[in-house]
Amino acid sequence: MNEVEKHRKERLISLDTFLEMSTEDSVIILDTRSDFRFYRKHLKGSLHLSFTDFTQENLRKLIPDTNTKILIYCNNNFDGDQIDFASKIALPEADKETQILSNRKPIMLALNIPTYINLYGYGYRNIYELDELVNINDKRIKFEGTEVK
Repeated sequence: MNEVEKHRKERLISLDTFLEMSTEDSVIILDTRSDFRFYRKHLKGSLHLSFTDFTQENLRKLIPDTNTKILIYCNNNFDGDQIDFASKIALPEADKETQILSNRKPIMLALNIPTYINLYGYGYRNIYELDELVNINDKRIKFEGTEVK
């Protein structure tokens, strides 16, 4: 875990860097959200493998070369659409409120973390993760799916 945590920390990138990298040859944007959310709305050009279907075999079918540059994102990277990008934030419990606990920040529970760990564990090391909260109406991003007009 320490090895993965250090590796991941060095590969958190801004939206501008994410978008720039996405135009490079042989780069894959991987969406591991549920089938429901992916088919409704996802970043244009993303490949999909639901996290529940992560196996070495399924990953090798989708991404045969473990040296492929993989860009990942999840629900917590987008704001403004709770149906297609449902927030995974855990708020502090109100009934346990004290002066000290009232200063606690919400905990961000992201699919990016287990996705990163699993990719790394299956031998993929060229992973980069979007580390920004982006409004879904941001003109820099393009979506596709059944709910995109």
